[in-house]
Amino acid sequence: MKEDIRAPLIIQTNKRATEEQVENGCYEKKQDTCMVYLSTFVAVCGSFAFGSCAGYSSPTQSAIREDLNLSIAEFSLFGSILTFGAMIGAITSGPIADYIGRKGAMRMSSAFCVAGWLAIYFAQGALSLDIGRLATGYGMGVFSYVVPVFIAEIAPRDLRGALTTINQLMICCGVSVAFIIGTMLTWRTLALTGLIPCAILLFGLFIIPESPRWLAKIGHQKEFELALHRLRGKDADISEEAAEIKDYIETLEKLPKVNVFDLFQRRYSSSLIVGVGLMVFQQFGGINGICFYTGSIFESSGFPSDIGTIIYAIIQVPITALGALLIDRAGRKPLLLVSGTGLVIGCTLTGISFYLGGHEIATKAAPILAVTGILVYIGSFSVGMGAVPWVVMSEIYPINIKGAAGSLATLVNWFGAWACSYTFNFLMTWNSFGTFMLYAAVNALSILFVIKIVPETKGRTLEQIQAAINSS
Repeated sequence: MKEDIRAPLIIQTNKRATEEQVENGCYEKKQDTCMVYLSTFVAVCGSFAFGSCAGYSSPTQSAIREDLNLSIAEFSLFGSILTFGAMIGAITSGPIADYIGRKGAMRMSSAFCVAGWLAIYFAQGALSLDIGRLATGYGMGVFSYVVPVFIAEIAPRDLRGALTTINQLMICCGVSVAFIIGTMLTWRTLALTGLIPCAILLFGLFIIPESPRWLAKIGHQKEFELALHRLRGKDADISEEAAEIKDYIETLEKLPKVNVFDLFQRRYSSSLIVGVGLMVFQQFGGINGICFYTGSIFESSGFPSDIGTIIYAIIQVPITALGALLIDRAGRKPLLLVSGTGLVIGCTLTGISFYLGGHEIATKAAPILAVTGILVYIGSFSVGMGAVPWVVMSEIYPINIKGAAGSLATLVNWFGAWACSYTFNFLMTWNSFGTFMLYAAVNALSILFVIKIVPETKGRTLEQIQAAINSS
């Protein structure tokens, strides 16, 4: 009798718990995320390879110039040609990822990086050195697009932000490791260490599944369901997620094929403005100028450059990790707003330090202001503006334009990186105070852009994000 009375209450309680799970995005009760984590680890080996490429030239400059008898102009070409390779990679990354798949694009990118590192290792002159650097730059350009897109497409909605942010964290780790071990190894040996993440990635790609959304898009139904089962666990109920993805793909198939010029149609304008706009503000806020010339900034302000650079390298990794932990709890917009505010403060403090130094006012305080401003700047960039634009870019575009739109956004990002790093020394020669106040103004505009234009994507499936954008 008592068991009969209790039974309905137990069923009702379980039903209520299940409803709460659905509301919180945990709609697969037996979901196993082990394969998601493994797939993310394999993919972000590409991000680490990206960071290794970016950080290689700084600790090796004097050794390469001495061993190969390079002029400063020849070494400057070696450093900057990386960005041109990345621009080419950015242009081709989207179509390649759409044609041969996300895994295929990562394989090809790894192959370019391996070839580039070997060319650098065996280089006997400037030409092979530049060819190798151009090849690694191309690999970087492809990685910068396909890694966050792949992670966004395989991750459950409640983990997507944090897992995608690991992309930026691993880039920071790659740069920092290159800086540190570059002081202990020869430049040729350092080039060989760049092969390690590529080898792990190439091996790991044989184990992990392809993006289910890409498989659904090209009509491989059996492989799509198998990949989704592997990512969610063999006991997980994937019917709801699979149906949502398939319904969305069927809707997209009714739309015409798009190219870069079609992106500027009214129906895609909101997604395009958000994705490209965030990349513009990320780069033109001054990050690459400050990153490439941190030592000279500290030196110009009167602070020991070696100490400042070490502090800079150490601080960015844990703060980027903090951003990865917060992105799915605090949301994308709050992190961008906090980050933008910190960037404005950091630029303003650094600008004031140069103003005081130039006018010989409070000369003892000026170096402290400079290092404080730079550290506030890099900390603020690492927690939000460094990673979040890539997360949003991977979420914001409809899958039928994701290739073309992602290529455009990545190209804009790399063009901004080149423009900022190329003009930084000219701007500093013109007016150091004015340079940082200009960056502060750009970052202030980014805050307004985020408030007015950027949508919050936390806790939504990619299909729900598109529905919200289209309805607005």
